[in-house]
Amino acid sequence: MATSVYERIREAILTGRFPAGQLLGEVALAGEFGTSRTPVREALHRLEIERLVERAARGVRVRASSPEEILDIYEVRITLEGAAARGAAQRATELDLVRLRAAQEAMRRVGEEPQERARANRAFHEALWQASHSPTLDDLLRRLHAHLIRYPTTTLTHGSRWEQVLEQHDALLAAIDAHDAEAARRIAEEHMTDARDVRLRMYAEGDQG
Repeated sequence: MATSVYERIREAILTGRFPAGQLLGEVALAGEFGTSRTPVREALHRLEIERLVERAARGVRVRASSPEEILDIYEVRITLEGAAARGAAQRATELDLVRLRAAQEAMRRVGEEPQERARANRAFHEALWQASHSPTLDDLLRRLHAHLIRYPTTTLTHGSRWEQVLEQHDALLAAIDAHDAEAARRIAEEHMTDARDVRLRMYAEGDQG
């Protein structure tokens, strides 16, 4: 029950149903999710460790992510994505490659709706993380991405970024397929560096969501 409540509250935060700054009362949450206060308390404690919620004067509230924090996350993710790509080039199975190719083809079929693009891109990266066969990297990258997807805007609709992403994914797939670990690492790091730079341009243009 505690895990279920945790997952449901976490999903509500990540999808924006519980927006940044909203107070999360144990009694209200227990009533909404049909449980006692104990699983809610345990869930909030886990979410506090993940830095999705924080202690406030009147209890617990959903944390807001500042632009500086988002950019800091990008800096860390650049390194981790490079490590995941290197691991995928070294350890990916044929099934991993099938999943990566399928995720890339699904991205090609996506239209211009921002959230559809974001979901398709996330599916590709999740397939990459899994292909690294490193549970630690997978876990860390999922935790980092949880903070990024709370940010209202996506870099994937900015200028020609979507087309650039598809090209970079193609190059990354080719490197992984060729078991070229260093090329895969370099391409993945450049890919995320470009994402960070697009975010910086969006800040400068006032498109901060």
